[in-house]
Amino acid sequence: MSIIFTCLAQIRPAKSYLFRRICQVHCKLLSTMADKTAVCLLAEGAEEMEAIVTVDILRRAGVSVTVASITDKECVKCSRDVKICTDAKIDDINDKKYDVVILPGGVGWKHLAASPKVGAILKDQEAESRMIAAICAAPNVLKAHGIAKGKKITSYPSVKNDLIEDYTYVDNDIVVCDGNLITSQGPATAYAFGLAIVEKLVNKEAAKKVAEGLLYKDLK
Repeated sequence: MSIIFTCLAQIRPAKSYLFRRICQVHCKLLSTMADKTAVCLLAEGAEEMEAIVTVDILRRAGVSVTVASITDKECVKCSRDVKICTDAKIDDINDKKYDVVILPGGVGWKHLAASPKVGAILKDQEAESRMIAAICAAPNVLKAHGIAKGKKITSYPSVKNDLIEDYTYVDNDIVVCDGNLITSQGPATAYAFGLAIVEKLVNKEAAKKVAEGLLYKDLK
């Protein structure tokens, strides 16, 4: 960034208006990206693809992402024995506000559903109209904590019957957005899920740029 401003500083005074406008646009873009925050809540047995792909995509878009263990362990063992070393523990983030809370699926959803601390974070997130994103079996976490009842959602097909009474279930879309809630279906849809979060959290242009870098062709 310093190189950019060094070059811009060489523009003649007669073009100072152009200089100011370029600086304003550049700074606004940097501010927009830097201001966005996310937390991914990680439990033992989480589906690692859903966590890692989503976190990676958001970080590519300039979002500040914290991966937080919901236990007292810093390294969390996921569903395929992949260990993820987290940035924080849930007690470290209780008083922090994030633009989006991300819930990976896998069998770890049961631990997320059973955690009062997770419930408190989600209820605060919903009360303040901030985003929640859940993938695979994680919409069951929303149900367990009484979050977003009646909204449109999707999930991993095997947990559909757990959700159809409390939500408006969508079968045919791999990502479903309803207000500040984003849901998706499973490991293979994690790319679409992450890009949908970026589009809503940052903007569509940022999502397109990340998709191009990933060679992801299906972004509408």
